[in-house]
Amino acid sequence: MGDVLFSLGAGFGATMALIVAIGAQNAFVLRQGIRREAVLVVVLICIFSDAILVSLGVGGVGALVGTSPEALTIVALIGGAFLLCYGALAARRAFKPAALETGGPETGGSLRRIVLTTLAITWLNPHVYLDTLLLLGAIAAGHGSDRWAFGVGAVSASVLWFLALGFGARLLSGFFRKPSSWRVLDGLVAATMIGLGWRWWPAPDHDPTANHRDGRRTAGSPIGTRARGRVLLPCDPSQ
Repeated sequence: MGDVLFSLGAGFGATMALIVAIGAQNAFVLRQGIRREAVLVVVLICIFSDAILVSLGVGGVGALVGTSPEALTIVALIGGAFLLCYGALAARRAFKPAALETGGPETGGSLRRIVLTTLAITWLNPHVYLDTLLLLGAIAAGHGSDRWAFGVGAVSASVLWFLALGFGARLLSGFFRKPSSWRVLDGLVAATMIGLGWRWWPAPDHDPTANHRDGRRTAGSPIGTRARGRVLLPCDPSQ
């Protein structure tokens, strides 16, 4: 029982450490939460997407994907292009900001558009695959027969984080009644998206496993160093 609880806690802690930094997905959820547009739908899509990817990673799919440089390059190309385009749209909004409409929820884009954007920003984001399939999958493998307890902990962290981010963001709605506040937020979102997209665009010597979803390096991370035995992260620690 103690080993199961340890694996559960390790999964929760590792996922929270990876997910809390601002990145493409978090920036989008934060913006939707502030605007109060289809927040529950956005949060549920993020949670279920993470649950699927974590399950695949814990099940060993990440190890297979990690052995295919071609697959990683394709993900980097598609994801990098999407992040660059979304960043350009955010930059355009920053130059023409609008005040927050407080007449109630669902005041902005159509539900279909929001759903498609959420799916795209989740499933076309290369960092999502590196975090869930490769990194968390590698750490989970170090927990042996308790790896599914690790997976439950990881999904629990995702549930808690996205609920808090999506529904807690409305506390900032007063601040975002001014167009200048939206200019700052969209400027930060644009910088984040374009920076991540540029960083992910494959170069001849580019190693996509050197970064994760929120733009930080996984190399040298202390996460997973205390599992049963030694955990090898899917990147070169010397980088």
